[in-house]
Amino acid sequence: MERVRILASQKPVVIFSKSTCCMCHTIKALFSELGVYPAFHELDQVPNGREMERELLSLGQNPAVPAVFIGGELAGGANEVMALHINGSLIPWLIRVRAIWVSTLPGVTSLVSQKPVVIFSKSTSCMCHAVKAVFRNLGRDPAIHELDEDPRGREIDWAFLRLDCNPVVPAVFIHGDRVGGWC
Repeated sequence: MERVRILASQKPVVIFSKSTCCMCHTIKALFSELGVYPAFHELDQVPNGREMERELLSLGQNPAVPAVFIGGELAGGANEVMALHINGSLIPWLIRVRAIWVSTLPGVTSLVSQKPVVIFSKSTSCMCHAVKAVFRNLGRDPAIHELDEDPRGREIDWAFLRLDCNPVVPAVFIHGDRVGGWC
């Protein structure tokens, strides 16, 4: 069991799979779509793959693959990971272990560092208007990016959607960390 535990703790997301397994391909596609870059261990292509498969079975992972570890913890196989995604707890878990983070999204990193408070908004949203008003009433002068008026707005909007942020705005960052919004 030691080999699997060591490998599972080396990256925020580690997937044990087999190159011929359709469920393994599905799970890999899910993480790719979410922008996660896990470590993969193809048990049918490594010398000690059968031994690791037995270790996974002894951990209660049946079938042994796919076996997904997030933050060193066994998240489960295809059914469990898909259930986590459907019930909305997969993305927050991935954010907690820093497998994905909003500030790594295209175009966002430089924007969230412009000022202490940064708000991604849409000019037609009443919720965005309310959030901007709160900060202005507090005497703050946030950097405001209206996604419906920004040439990169669609790209940023899509990146937030990939993180299951729906609706995307308002998205509030303080000192580079997302502190408010819908996801």
